[in-house]
Amino acid sequence: MKKYFFFLWLACITLWASDYTHLVILGDPHLPGKHLQNKEKVLQTINEWNDVDAVVSMGDMCEWLGDEREYSAVQTYFSALTKPLFAIAGNHDYIYADSVDENEKLQKGTPELQQKKLATFQKVFALPKLYRSVVQNGYLLIFLSVDEPKYLAGIGKEQLFWLGKELEQNRHLPTIIFFHAPLDKTLETYKHWVNTPSFIAQPLDKIKNLIAKNPQIFLWVSGHTHTSPKEESFASAINLYENQVTNIHNTDMNKEIIWTNSLFLYQDKVIIKTYNHNTHEWLSALERIIYSPKLR
Repeated sequence: MKKYFFFLWLACITLWASDYTHLVILGDPHLPGKHLQNKEKVLQTINEWNDVDAVVSMGDMCEWLGDEREYSAVQTYFSALTKPLFAIAGNHDYIYADSVDENEKLQKGTPELQQKKLATFQKVFALPKLYRSVVQNGYLLIFLSVDEPKYLAGIGKEQLFWLGKELEQNRHLPTIIFFHAPLDKTLETYKHWVNTPSFIAQPLDKIKNLIAKNPQIFLWVSGHTHTSPKEESFASAINLYENQVTNIHNTDMNKEIIWTNSLFLYQDKVIIKTYNHNTHEWLSALERIIYSPKLR
């Protein structure tokens, strides 16, 4: 009889554990950057959470230039993570030259250097391509990288073509897209550069058309703007794009206080929770529930 109750208990625990998929979102790490010890503590905390299925890092792994020193810091940092990682590239990972100009400003690298840095990104994270998709708990998760230097946060033609095909083949699956930059006008203009062409996902028109054609897309997860939970539009009605897709904004990790969002994927909804890694508290006021679309 005791053995029977043991297996019944084990079955209940297994059922409970598989009730949701837990994704932890790391906003732009900018490594090595500022407050490196705090960044390291974030990974230690995530490693201790026993329900985490994967971590998604939202681009700008590199602090500034994407040079060898910064990529070495990136590799060292993520070697401490014990959870599966989905990594996407941001502008600081590839688009800039290895030195600033005479005014100490960033300058774009040559196309050859940019391709070399994207290849380094793929090598560091053992990626066959800069983009990919997986199915988790009934959701299609799509991971896109910045790779079109015409824009600060642009999706190249090859990725867009693949994305269109991937969406067409998976219309029955609620879809979440992870990309470095947010969708247009999903934040209040709390700083002069927010909602400008360099700080939204590009090309704007093609992304808008893809979303309109694919009602299964209901979440877009982004970094790039460094929008912290202190901003009113971090989690507000303005995050809804074209009355279809909720943009989940993530702040960077270069601040003294580091926050991370977690996505809990249930069969019919996604719960978003925000965690303060300095106070070790979940911020209940920012918790949101986004229901997955009803698809035929």
